[in-house]
This record gives sequence, structure tokens and C-alpha cells, in this order.
Amino acid sequence: MHSRRALMYVPGSDLHKIEKAAALEVDCVTLDLEDGVADTRKDEARQIVADALQTVDFGRSERAVRVNGYPSFRTEEDLAAILPAHPDAIVLPKVSSADQIEKTNQILLAAENKHQWAPQSIALIAIVESARGMIALDSICALAERFPRFQAIIFGAEDFCADMGATRTPAATELLYARSHLVMYCAAYSLQAIDLVTVNFRDTEVLEREATQGAQLGYMGKQIIHPAQIEPVQRIFT
Repeated sequence: MHSRRALMYVPGSDLHKIEKAAALEVDCVTLDLEDGVADTRKDEARQIVADALQTVDFGRSERAVRVNGYPSFRTEEDLAAILPAHPDAIVLPKVSSADQIEKTNQILLAAENKHQWAPQSIALIAIVESARGMIALDSICALAERFPRFQAIIFGAEDFCADMGATRTPAATELLYARSHLVMYCAAYSLQAIDLVTVNFRDTEVLEREATQGAQLGYMGKQIIHPAQIEPVQRIFT
């Protein structure tokens, strides 16, 4: 299982940024087809990501792809486009029920069988970012006992706040219960828990405080969106 102290998102529509991220030696480079890509470029981004997986040298970094979640009705087409390039992991956002994990596992298993790849060679990472997802964590996390590829859960704080009608603050006190709730379920089912993203990448003080809080709560890593966030996050989670 890969170490994911720092999980970095890169827009899947920008090959230049993908190439830069590949050279950073971050733990996990996540090529993004979801929030990081404009609706008008999502189809184009699929092809860019598929090509990058086969042509760009990512060194020791894990090569993950965040597809669009099932509510978008784009998930299966995203997977059909990128799975032939054999990413190391799929990041599935907007997970609110166990059946979304089961469905994705079946698609990944079919791809492994079709291409004669090793079973469970493509990891699965879920993003939980809604109240419904939070209350379904027991049934979601329990699938880690059936599917070895299901390795981690990411806390999507920004969408969670929007779903709750909560106000996101630098202190992040409004997220303490949810962060604790998620990391507890991950610990119970031996899943990696990956903490919220610090959106203001220029504010090093907030980044270090949130990373320290996450490590103290039991998270194993943190989402990042800028190269300047790599060193503080890797240092704090090591």
C-alpha cells in the first residue's frame, strides 16, 4: 500500500502542470477530471490524462486519477477512457453509499481481467463529502474487509460544509466532529484517512495548523493543491 502523506491534485486538462507535478516527488499525484476541470474540457481531459499515464515519468509517485462522481453521470465513461492506461489508483468523489464502492470495484475488476493485470492492482480511494456519506461510513468502510483495493478515504471538507450549510473558518472548529468521525471509522477498518485541503495555499500558518490538527486526530495524510504545500505536509505527517 502506498504512503499518502501528501496527495496532490493536478488539473487533468493541463499537461504542463501534470509534467511539473510528476517531477515533484510527492507521495501521490492525482490527475483530476472533476473539480479541477471546466465542464467544457472534461472530455478533452480524459484523453490528456490517459496519454499522460502512459508517457509521463512520475518517478516514485503514485499515479491516481480522480474521476467524476456518480451524481454527474460521467463516472463510467471516465473509467472506460482511463483504465486502459492502468493508473495506480482511482479516486472516487461524492461517495454517499456502499453500493458506489461495490459498483466501482466491479468495473476495476473487469478491467484487470480484460487486460490480464494482477487482481487488485488498481487501488480505490473514496472521498466522503456529504452528511449522507458521513452517516453511511460504517457500511462504506466495512467493504475494505471484502475489497483489498479499497485502501483510503479522503475527507472533502469544502463540499461537506456546503452540504451542511456550515461556514468554513481558518480555525476549522466547524469540522472537528466530522473529521473525528471519519478518522475513527477508517481506524476501525484499517483504512488510510486523508485530511482536508487547505485552499489558501499561500497561508503557511493555516496549512501547518490544519496539518498538525489532522495528524493529532489520527489522519495519515493530507490533500494539497500547490507545490509549496508538499514540504510542510510531508514533514508534519512523517
